[in-house]
Amino acid sequence: MKFAFQFNNLLGSVYRKGNITFTPDGNSVISPVGNRISAFDLKNNKSQTLPVETRVNIVCTALSPDGRLAIVVTEEGEGHLISLISNSILGTHHFHHTVSQVKFAPDGSKFAVTRDTVVQVFKAPGKTREFNPFVLYRTFPGHVDDTTSIDWTSDSRVLCTGSRDRRTRVIAIERQKNLSVYDLGGLRDSVVGSFFDYNSLDVYCVARDGYVFVWLSDTELSGLKPFDENKKEAESEEEEEEGESNKIVTKKSKAKKEDAREDEDSLIAKVRYNPGGKFNYRDVRKDSEFSELTTAEFHKSTHLLVVAFSDGTFYLHEMPDFNMIQSLSISDQRVDSVAINNTGDLIGLACGGLGQLLVWEWQSQSYILKQQGHSNDTTCVTYSPDGHNIVTGGGDGKVKVWNSLSGFCFVTFPEHCGEITGVKVTQNGKSVLSSSLDGTVRAFDLTRYRNYKTLTSPKPDQFSCVAVDGAGEIVCAGGTAEFMIYVWTMKTGRLLQTLAGHQAPISSLDFSLSDGTLASGSWDQTVKLWGIYEQAGMRETIDLNSDVLALSFRPDGREFAVATLNAHITFWDTSSAQQKGAVEGRHDLGYPRKDTDKVSGKTSAEGKAFETLCYSADGTCVLAAGRSKNVCIYSVLDQMLVKKFTISCNHSLDGMEEFLDKRKMTAWGSLALVDTGQSEDGTAIALPGVKRGDHSSRFWRPEVRVYSLQFSPTGRSWVASTTEGLLLYSLDQGMVFDPYHLEMDVTPASVRAARDKGDHSDAVMLAFRLNEQALIQEVLESIPVNSAAMIIDSLSDVYVDKLLAFIGDMLEGTAHIEFYLLWLMPLLTSHGPKLKQRSQQVMTSLRTLQRNISRKYDELRKIADHNKYTSEYLLALTHLKRKKKLKEEEEEEDELRDLGEESESSEEELSWKLDDSSEDGMDLT
Repeated sequence: MKFAFQFNNLLGSVYRKGNITFTPDGNSVISPVGNRISAFDLKNNKSQTLPVETRVNIVCTALSPDGRLAIVVTEEGEGHLISLISNSILGTHHFHHTVSQVKFAPDGSKFAVTRDTVVQVFKAPGKTREFNPFVLYRTFPGHVDDTTSIDWTSDSRVLCTGSRDRRTRVIAIERQKNLSVYDLGGLRDSVVGSFFDYNSLDVYCVARDGYVFVWLSDTELSGLKPFDENKKEAESEEEEEEGESNKIVTKKSKAKKEDAREDEDSLIAKVRYNPGGKFNYRDVRKDSEFSELTTAEFHKSTHLLVVAFSDGTFYLHEMPDFNMIQSLSISDQRVDSVAINNTGDLIGLACGGLGQLLVWEWQSQSYILKQQGHSNDTTCVTYSPDGHNIVTGGGDGKVKVWNSLSGFCFVTFPEHCGEITGVKVTQNGKSVLSSSLDGTVRAFDLTRYRNYKTLTSPKPDQFSCVAVDGAGEIVCAGGTAEFMIYVWTMKTGRLLQTLAGHQAPISSLDFSLSDGTLASGSWDQTVKLWGIYEQAGMRETIDLNSDVLALSFRPDGREFAVATLNAHITFWDTSSAQQKGAVEGRHDLGYPRKDTDKVSGKTSAEGKAFETLCYSADGTCVLAAGRSKNVCIYSVLDQMLVKKFTISCNHSLDGMEEFLDKRKMTAWGSLALVDTGQSEDGTAIALPGVKRGDHSSRFWRPEVRVYSLQFSPTGRSWVASTTEGLLLYSLDQGMVFDPYHLEMDVTPASVRAARDKGDHSDAVMLAFRLNEQALIQEVLESIPVNSAAMIIDSLSDVYVDKLLAFIGDMLEGTAHIEFYLLWLMPLLTSHGPKLKQRSQQVMTSLRTLQRNISRKYDELRKIADHNKYTSEYLLALTHLKRKKKLKEEEEEEDELRDLGEESESSEEELSWKLDDSSEDGMDLT
């Protein structure tokens, strides 16, 4: 098996810290997740993490107005220019100070950075031909404390900056006659945000204590008068020419001209600001204890001001009258970042304490996006049988189900009260089973999304692992207090039996899919094989030299691997319980050391071992990992290391370094061991035995580690549950060249020649021998569909398996669905019995096929339903219009009839009057 895997996506974590931002089209949200960047597509309902990593966590992000470039700044002040087209880093610049905000000018020509107490303006990369993408344009000092916010005017000529010194400065980027720098004060707390109004110099200042100040400018934005540098240069050239002609230019004449120029400039009215209003959020909230205002954002064209507080509430006001439009509470944790899209319809909210990301449409008052990862570590993970969904359990007691294609969580089960220790999915894919330290095993329905069974033990016990058999009828869980294995039936939820025999906590359980054998590993240095069905009880006991930490069966159930505390992986035969091989992997884990370790990395590595392992889909390799940044892949046959993956290069995590950092060493030892106890950033020494950080301390760094590994049943991807979330690695077909029976005459030219001659069977077999996906696709799509049955009948079993795998892979992204289904039907019809006999060999291909066909079916069903309902709506609309038109015609006819009757009655009255008048006239005569 060729492990040409590459990083594909980051699941399980949607936000950590920093500012979120919308793309210029308003259809996607960019969120920093640790040292990576994730993009959430709101239109296509998909998330994607860029394959770009920084050295430490990202705190600032900014997008260019055209949406092609992004600038990210890390905790250490290192800026990176990232291309969102090629997903690569184009340039790096170190600011050497902490940066709180980065913002591009609306015209895209410059961007500003708040660096310490100054504001630096750089020329935007790509606008000029510069070797260095970070070209400094100007630096504006003036603040006496850290700058916190930046905003540009609509024409990109003026900048306003807010600072912790309670001041806002309005700065002209280009030289103006009537504006240079203007200071705005009046605040009693640090500035959270300062914003310009649309096409105006009016400024809104938002303070941390909840006050909003409105400053009105007496000058329009178009009233700024720039210096005419060309005129000044022309005057200087004229002076030089006069000096050369007269041979003398006195200093007195120069001074007179300069004084005259200054007098002209002094006659120009300077820009002045007047107070335009003062508003307080205390009057809006009316709370006895006022929460801190944490973040603010202003949308210029719609005049919308959005502010968020530390208690999880946010408010939407219309400026400058401060009319409240909406208020909402999203959680009880502080909101760290707010963003508004280009139209002002969508509001993005990010909460770092919960790892939550929301997109709220305020006009319809509905959520467009609502995603939240595990607030604590993701402790276990597993795939659904078709590989379409990923199920995770966390230290927060929640079970989440993620879509592996979209990257979104679509259901969360919060019923557990303790940490989740294991999750499993039944073979039919309809139920999820989870074990927890709260002493329960719960079954969740993936159809109705509910907890329909809760399994408990006779005596209170904490469950460390869970297993379910192939039929989904028997559930087993291992205890840590009573050292027993509990067996339940899924139909009734009744406890069938308890298996006793271990002398220490149960660490791992797994079922064999071949004969239903249950294997259990324990800290008592034994692995026991149990019979559950006919021959109930213990079958074999395997004694090992160290504590068992994890075990896993091969997909066919005939072999299992055991990871022990001495960093060994041993392979055992299921039927005979004989050892087949062993791997020593302590050196492969590496030698990571914490900053607070007093011993070397090599010495501390003696206590590290593999804590999780799993087989690949074809059973030829084993993935293993533990308290390290490395995931090791071993060949079972050769018993050697095949490849090693480094899951992260984020040095904000502890345990990334293998050697001492001399920059952190002092005469009295490492700086990490010094507890100052004065500031929030003071380092606290962890208590002995603490693995996940002492949350009661003032400051702690999470340790990099891998909690769980799982290979996809389709064989196309694998996932690692790590400190940073779920790292999904998928197979890159472009990197794979794995020919089959390659010979000198098997070339792309010979394949195309056989196809052109009409020897379709030979062309297909030659293409599969060369094993290039593009060539196979070209050959198959050029063959008439009516010849498929004849070609498939002539293929041997080897090429049938390859064709089945190829069709399953192609159905994932091709538009020719009917074409490949017409190839698939004779393939399954002709070779169905043989495929059933070797089902274990082609199981990954069949699962891939099932997943992609079901996915395409769902997509087409949605399109068909949408077209059906749209056509029904259009027909109903036309029917309604016809009825309305008929009704209008009837009303017009009624009006005409009424008018006719009125005219007839008026004619009769007129005739009566004429008759009366004629009679009177006759009498008169």
